[in-house]
Amino acid sequence: MTKSSQLAALKSEIISKNICPDLAAQAHNLVMGDGNLDAEIVFIGEAPGKNEDLQGLPFVGAAGKFLDEMLATVNLERKDVYITNIVKYRPPNNRDPLPEEKQAFWPYLAKQLNIIQPKIIITLGRHSMEYFLPEQKISAIHGQPKRITFGDHKVVILPLFHPAAALYNGGMRQTLMDDFLKVPKVLEQIK
Repeated sequence: MTKSSQLAALKSEIISKNICPDLAAQAHNLVMGDGNLDAEIVFIGEAPGKNEDLQGLPFVGAAGKFLDEMLATVNLERKDVYITNIVKYRPPNNRDPLPEEKQAFWPYLAKQLNIIQPKIIITLGRHSMEYFLPEQKISAIHGQPKRITFGDHKVVILPLFHPAAALYNGGMRQTLMDDFLKVPKVLEQIK
């Protein structure tokens, strides 16, 4: 079974099991993810926003444009990486995903990652970081790679602030860029 067909089956399972029915009822699209299914790097955000919900793709709004800029600084493009979120439906009014929504989608994210098998998981914001690095504060560990066992293999987690944070707080932009510039070195060290 190809990775593409495995991900399609996973998407069908989320729909057929009616995961987070309240979110599903008000969403336009289930936003699974996008990019290279053989990517060494997977980015995980928190949940789709308005543009993502309308287009059915992750990180296509203003935060996505900034993510594209950051990818370019390390000579990468979207086609080189895979991008997804923990929660696959847009929360109303772009509110933070609720703990029970993240918990409901976590097994599907784990299966998604086991299909893709990345070497590095870059968490964008605290919502995705806390599942891999519980008890940690993003303000204390952003930009610091951590090796963990995930499923049956080891993976490096690189926690970053969410790109949207830089849109609201100009001072965060440089921090995020500086952290992002570590990506090639981290990848090189684990090969």
